[in-house]
Amino acid sequence: MLDAKIVGKVIQRHREIKGLSQEVVSGFADIGRTHLSAIERGERKPTLETFYRISLALEVKPSELWKEIEQENPCNP
Repeated sequence: MLDAKIVGKVIQRHREIKGLSQEVVSGFADIGRTHLSAIERGERKPTLETFYRISLALEVKPSELWKEIEQENPCNP
């Protein structure tokens, strides 16, 4: 099962590594800042489209983000 908190943690970590605010990333991704905040807190799961836009805003391949999410998921075999 996909854990929304892990998804949010990975996105937040990349945003902070880049030194970007939620406002900047949400603007580049064309989503609301409160939506990004809810994703980062694990309160909402992004749609595939939103996940893709966030990855573009962070200048990270979606596959790289997904790989990290998979690695942090304790349910992975």
